[in-house]
Amino acid sequence: MFPIFVRAALVLHNGSYKLASKLAIKAEGGLHPKHRLMNYHQFFLDHIASTDRVLDIGCGNGALAYDLAKKAESVVGVDLNPKHESAWHGRFAAPNLTCRVGDATTLSTTETFDVVILSNVLEHIEHRVDFLKRIRHLAPLFLLRVPMIDRDWITLYKKELGIEYRLDQTHVVEYTLEGFLQELEDAGLVLQSWSIQFGEIWAVVDSPS
Repeated sequence: MFPIFVRAALVLHNGSYKLASKLAIKAEGGLHPKHRLMNYHQFFLDHIASTDRVLDIGCGNGALAYDLAKKAESVVGVDLNPKHESAWHGRFAAPNLTCRVGDATTLSTTETFDVVILSNVLEHIEHRVDFLKRIRHLAPLFLLRVPMIDRDWITLYKKELGIEYRLDQTHVVEYTLEGFLQELEDAGLVLQSWSIQFGEIWAVVDSPS
């Protein structure tokens, strides 16, 4: 009987996490509080220069791209979801920032950049190595941020019991460090530096010509 209550509590944990996120976004005026509390925009800002042309793949509502545009020469954002267009032309609009609707997995451009950003994007893509191989020519430097599956005990416990464990059900994968490093190697990318913060891997990656 007791395992039933454990499973029920874990399912409730998932529901309360989602509800808390939705309510927090509304309370913060439409932007998830993780942007403020984690201050993860600073990681990307620290690794770009004022002369850089930046491509932000999976830019979402454009909040990160908007901050990058305050420093970079220019920023192009691409996101699959058209619901973000109002933010691109409103709250997160800037003269040197261009955002457009597009599918990163079929991205086709002759334009090249100095930096490509993939912030919480790779985990949504099924054929990640193929994807990275196809876009690696776009810039010599990649900045990545991905969630870890071993970020806490409860996530691993949920997976062991066959209960939904992903932070987002559209995630194809949540990473171990070893799995992440292997994907970079398979894609021909070279890890320059990495750190683990807030249960995520933040990485600076070179794309050899």
